[in-house]
This record gives sequence, C-alpha cells and structure tokens, in this order.
Amino acid sequence: MTRFQPKLRETLRGYNKTLFIHDLSAGVTVGVLAVPLAMAFAIASGVSPSAGLWTAIIAGFIISALGGSRVQIGGPTGAFIPILFAIAAAHGVHNMLAATFPAAILLVMMGLTRMGNLIRFIPVSVVIGFTNGIAVVIGLSQIKDLLGLRVDSLPAEFFARMEALVRYLPTLDGRAAALAIGTMLLVFSWSHVVDRFPKLMPLPAQLVGLVAGTLVSVILELPIETIGSRFNGIPQQVPAPSFPLPSLSSLGQLLAPAITIALLGAIESLLSARVADNQIDDRHDPNQELLAQGIANIATPFFGGIAATGAIARTSTNVKAGGRTPVAGIIHALTLLLIVLIAAPLAAWVPISVLAAIVMVTAVRMGEWHEFARLRHFSWNYRIILLATFLLTVLFDLTIAVEIGMVLASLFFIYRMQDLTSAETVPTQAPACVAVHRLRGSLFFGAVAKLDALFDPAEIDALVLILDMRAVLNIDTSGVDWLQALTKALSRKGCTLVLCGLEKQPDSILRRSGLIALIGLRNICADQQAALQRSRELLEEAA
Repeated sequence: MTRFQPKLRETLRGYNKTLFIHDLSAGVTVGVLAVPLAMAFAIASGVSPSAGLWTAIIAGFIISALGGSRVQIGGPTGAFIPILFAIAAAHGVHNMLAATFPAAILLVMMGLTRMGNLIRFIPVSVVIGFTNGIAVVIGLSQIKDLLGLRVDSLPAEFFARMEALVRYLPTLDGRAAALAIGTMLLVFSWSHVVDRFPKLMPLPAQLVGLVAGTLVSVILELPIETIGSRFNGIPQQVPAPSFPLPSLSSLGQLLAPAITIALLGAIESLLSARVADNQIDDRHDPNQELLAQGIANIATPFFGGIAATGAIARTSTNVKAGGRTPVAGIIHALTLLLIVLIAAPLAAWVPISVLAAIVMVTAVRMGEWHEFARLRHFSWNYRIILLATFLLTVLFDLTIAVEIGMVLASLFFIYRMQDLTSAETVPTQAPACVAVHRLRGSLFFGAVAKLDALFDPAEIDALVLILDMRAVLNIDTSGVDWLQALTKALSRKGCTLVLCGLEKQPDSILRRSGLIALIGLRNICADQQAALQRSRELLEEAA
C-alpha cells in the first residue's frame, strides 16, 4: 500500500535553480491570469469578487503544497458557478459557504479511502455531457450582466430564468453590452494578435480584456455598473476568519448540494490532473489529490471563500509557461496575494459587464462542442447518454444529470454484457442422452433471464448435462442462484449437472457458496474430456 505523500516533497529532492526560474515565471504568469478569472467566477456564483480572490490564494496554495500533481493549479472554476449560484439563491450565501464544508469532508474521505481511481469509471459520454451542459448554464447565467439588464437577480431554474430574461430584455444597457461584446472579441482574437505581432508581450488574453475594458470605461466615463458600485471595491486586508458551519435545520437541505460539489470537484480536479500528466509525461496520485482538494475546501469557507478545485485552463497555462513542480502553484498563490494587498483599490473601476464577458469566453472554451458533430460516428447508447446528461444539466440539475447519466450508462452496459453471454452446443461422440454446451461471457444478474430461456429444464431430455465453463470468467451471486436452481430442477427430472473448466473466480465463488457440494465434487471436472468420462460413469451407475 502506497503512502500519502504530496508531490511537492518528491519534487524538492532534486530541485535546482533552473527549475525555480521556470516555476517563478510560470507562477507569476498564472497568478496574473487568475485575477480576472477569480473575480469573474465569484460574481457569477453570487458572492463578492474578493471571495474569489481569496479562494484562489488559499486553495491554490494548499492544493499545490499538498496535492498529488506536479503542476495542478487550484482555485474557483466556472464549473461550480451554476451549483453555487443555485445554493445561494435557494439558501443564502452563508449556507452556500457552509455547504462547502461537508463537501470538503467527503473529498477527504474519498482520498483516505483511496477512491480516486473510481472516478475514472465515470463514462466519457457522461463527462462530456455535463461539461457541455455546465458551459451552457454558465453562459446563460452571464446574460444579465453581459447586457446590463436592470434586474437584481435571476431565478436559478432554467425555464424561470429564460422567462425573466425575455421579460427584462427591454432594460438592456447598450453601453454595457457594447463594452462586453468588444471585450469578448478582444479575448477571442488576442492569440491571433500575438501571432501577428511577435514582439508583443504574450500577456494572458483575459487580463488584456480586463485592462482594456476597464480603460475604455474610465476614459469614456461610461455610466455602467462596476465592482466599486456593486461591492464597494475589494478590501486590501486579509479577511477575518469566520465559521460558516451549517445549522442542524439546514444540514439536510444542504446534503445533496454538498455531494454535488464534492463529486464535481473530484471529477474536475482529476480530469485536470490527467490532462496535465499528458503534457508533462508524469503520473499524478489521485488519492493524494483528492485529499488536498478536501483540505483546501475545508480552509477556504472560513475566510469567505467558495468551493475550489483543479482548474484545467490555468493548469495548462502553467505547463505552457514552464511550470514543472508544485512550487509554481505556490508562487501563483503568493502573486495573487501581493496583487490583492497592493493593487486591490484599482479593482473598483472594473466594469461588471467586462467580467461577465470573460466568464462567457470561459464558458464557450470549456465546452467540447465538436463532440456533438461527432455523435453520428458513435453508437446510439453513447448518443443517448451524452445528450440526456447534457439536457438534464441545462434544464434541471447537475446532480440529477450525473445520476441519470450513470444509470443509463449502467443499464446499457448490463445490456451489452448480457448480450455477450451465450451458449453453444458442442458436438461430441457422447451418447444422445448426454448434452454438452459451452457457456461464454459472464454469469451475472443481467444475463440470468437469457440463461433461463436457453436452459429450460422442461425442455432438457438428457440424463447428463455438461456445461463447459472455460470461457466464463465471472459469476456473481445471481449466477450462483441460477446454477443452484438449474441443478435442483435437473435433479428432479433425473438429470445430473456436470461442470468443467472452471476458472479461478467461478471456482472460488461456487466453493464458498456451497454449490459445489450440492452438485457433487465428482461432477466438477478439469476439462471436457474428464466431464465426458464422468458422464459415462453416471450412465453406468444409472443402468
């Protein structure tokens, strides 16, 4: 059993000046990139921008210091926006922060019980479905601020939100909308600008959009909503610790959202770590990563922070900027801290519509939209699971979407597995009263109905039924029950069941269940030849 050990400890053994220079450059780059993203994600989640910044600082530091990935960058992400906004709308901001605490405990428990590898069992179709669904939900959540609609808040529920957007569309602020659209175009096209003018400093596109949009607003003196007018700016000091623990009365209501936060945090962090592994040719420790994610999310709510996880975009930026150890992630957190302590007053000038534009760009880029075009190349099972998960995420709730997606995936898997279970008659030189069949596949609960149809005792006229089990690799308790019922039914007809070629797992479960004793040890044979010899003995005994 492997020990829990942060990647930081492993990487520091051979750490040198060259690695530090690369980590320093990458950490500063990602720290600067995280400023607009942290503020934008926080506002979209229903809290102040400072909550996002302190989440990125505290969670970013802990995830890098204790995590199981060399290059993972932690902080608030767009994926949490619909969940956190819905909790805040239904239960208030205090309970939204409080829900993070039980979610964090679940993440710690998942890490300690080494459930990290189980996350990989979630089918790709479910992951793509809810990722694209979350992207749509994030985009819809930003329309109000993007267009400057004069409405305090929008419902979290899809149909009510769409109705409200249509109703308040006449209140659109043309100046805020124009600034937001211009910011989006700049962010989308910035990479092309850098490619065309290589002498330009390759600043993060989101930061360029933030600065440019803010400057345009200030120079033109646009009368639009800003961080200063909505939140009274961002405090420069470290927030005083508080304890947003859920009350006993609200704990039951927050349990389902907490599970959703934990599940999404686990999936996104491990997905991000896997993407990073491919970029740096390394292998992360999923259990250590979940442990770090849990500890980070225990700490952040006490400082007014929101749920955090591994951020794919910032992690990829870290790798591309040269980061190769967790030191880069720690520097990213320290860079953010310095920016908040020194330049926080400047944030008061940032327009809300500009931050909404940055979130909208993130939503567009996080979606794997090309997968919809590729659906025709895959099976109907894959299409149904992906589209069902996507629609349920958009129309209802992520929790429901993942649950139903997993149920559908399981049902389709069971159907495919039972379809692989088959039986064929084996021609032999044995007498007509000896029937030989070879079973293939898995004898599990999903295949029992099919086996009942294939081996109806009322239609078996043989005196000896031989089942060749060489191609059966697995038997569950339902398969054991079926064999037991078949043995008894055949016995009542004067027919003896003989098994041969049992593999390790089937042999083990049949012995532990007592079925071998029921069948008779002499009727368990090593191979088909031995089974045929046993059938001759049984016929002689019957004669």
